[in-house]
Amino acid sequence: MEQKIILTGIRPTGKLHLGHYFGAIQNWVKLQDEYNSHFEIADVQALTDNFDNPKKVRENVREIAIDLLSCGIDPNKSTLFIQSMIPEIAELTVYYSNLVTMARLYRNPTVKTEIGQKKAIFGNSGESVTYGFVGYPVSQAADITAFEGECVPVGEDQLPLIEQCREIVRKFNSIYGETLKEPVAVLSDNKRIKGLDGNEKMGKSLGNAIYLADTEDEIKNKVMSAVTDPKKIKKDDPANPKVCMVYYYHKLIKNDNINTVCSECKNGTRGCVACKKELITKMMEFLKPIQDKRKYYEQHLDEVDQILISGTNNARAKAKATMKKVRKSMQIDYYEE
Repeated sequence: MEQKIILTGIRPTGKLHLGHYFGAIQNWVKLQDEYNSHFEIADVQALTDNFDNPKKVRENVREIAIDLLSCGIDPNKSTLFIQSMIPEIAELTVYYSNLVTMARLYRNPTVKTEIGQKKAIFGNSGESVTYGFVGYPVSQAADITAFEGECVPVGEDQLPLIEQCREIVRKFNSIYGETLKEPVAVLSDNKRIKGLDGNEKMGKSLGNAIYLADTEDEIKNKVMSAVTDPKKIKKDDPANPKVCMVYYYHKLIKNDNINTVCSECKNGTRGCVACKKELITKMMEFLKPIQDKRKYYEQHLDEVDQILISGTNNARAKAKATMKKVRKSMQIDYYEE
């Protein structure tokens, strides 16, 4: 039976952290055995709010590729490619832009939230919000449909973007005839991963993340500063593990000693320093297979580049085939064979 096509991507704005791993990549590794998987390094999308710092985006393309390969994305099973090297995506974005009103884009809950965050940072005028930023759901729809993506792995916060893509596909097909496939969202079981500071989201800009490439010293410094139960003042005070980020990460990485951690925390027989030291040890054990593979790829950058070149060539061949159908449906297939 032919595998359904999956398309998902990640922006190259920095190395990946535990939030990326548990929130998405762990699931992607499983999905590549069930689906014809396409994983996009979305450098064009990254430029929507890094347009004045292209060096940052460029330098992180390879870093993201190394992280993905180290986590288990297999180029023999999946297609790993660079968004900007598929010009058909940009062409499709232009066509789709005629099918979506600005009012509809502004109503998209995901876009509204992110515009609100930008206004909070840069002021209430909204002058910092660019056309490219508001229109990135249109570009994302082009990403998905250029490869005839049927399934898109997402978290709940991304569902409005997939619905917008479905609307675009329906509008296109209603005008030009049945041409494009309407994708469906594949919800991940994993929830958003909390930061070391207790914030509901782990993120680069928040400074509360543990990166997959962090050294033992970096992890030690971060874990030792992690938020614990504020009511636990003395070492032998009983504590509530439910409000302790150290316990949260013990659970996240599936520490086989978790029951002892929990009971000793509640009974006041475990100090926070000892608990953090155990987490540091367990965290390094958890990250070792990923970091060992990372070291290999860091020493074989030509292999990483070849994987990206091969994946991008395969992805472009698929996008070209899609665009041939699109142009024919739109009656703009001038002189095409």
